Amino acid sequence: MKHVLGLAFLFFGFSFSAFAEASVEELLDQMDRLYRSDSSHATIEMQIVTENWERTTIMEVWSRGMDDTLIKILSPLKDKGIKTLKRGNQMWNYFPKINKVLKVPPSMMMNSWMGSDFTNDDLVKENTLADDYHSKLEPHPSAPEKFYFIALTPKENTVTVWGKLSISIRRDDLMPVEQVYYDDREEKKRVMEFRGVKEMGGKRIPTVMEMGTLNKNSKTLVRYKSIDFNPNFSENLFSFNHLRRK
Repeated sequence: MKHVLGLAFLFFGFSFSAFAEASVEELLDQMDRLYRSDSSHATIEMQIVTENWERTTIMEVWSRGMDDTLIKILSPLKDKGIKTLKRGNQMWNYFPKINKVLKVPPSMMMNSWMGSDFTNDDLVKENTLADDYHSKLEPHPSAPEKFYFIALTPKENTVTVWGKLSISIRRDDLMPVEQVYYDDREEKKRVMEFRGVKEMGGKRIPTVMEMGTLNKNSKTLVRYKSIDFNPNFSENLFSFNHLRRK
């Protein structure tokens, strides 16, 4: 997911030694390429945990570059067949029980996607971190010998609710461990953790992402069950006709 979820956002194909001192540009490029390729096809488990309830969803996700994503819910039964289509910075949801496609308006972009700690906006982001943010490599606050630490502030024309981001990346293998979201008063609002690094789809990636919303005391865990990079898709996979197809 793009974030994907993308939930959609994340790294492959290292172009320099993990043991060399990396520049902030190289580190951001890897963040933007994590989980991305010309195309991908994944099966993902999403577990939402709140104070009052817990739900697990299994979904199938197809992506093409940074522009196109299709998500299909496989379970639970009550949500089976629900689809989300992202094309560029626009997004639609298909609900099979009423056989309707509904466009997500700009006013709902910061709303939760499927009740998770990810927003609709997380899924439709199509620019890179380098495009949207000024970046600075700083000493890690607690373990500078183990982690790179990148501080990011939005550029003047970037549309975002976040006043600042920070990213921690392991020095030994250049895998991300944490991304923190701050509001415009620099108060911490969300934290995304990366773990479960292993080879999947022929590449070494974090297979678990955990997004926590601090003021809601909730979290969403995304677990990659399988992923295939650069598969061939039919031309109409990301079309409205395919969105309605069962």
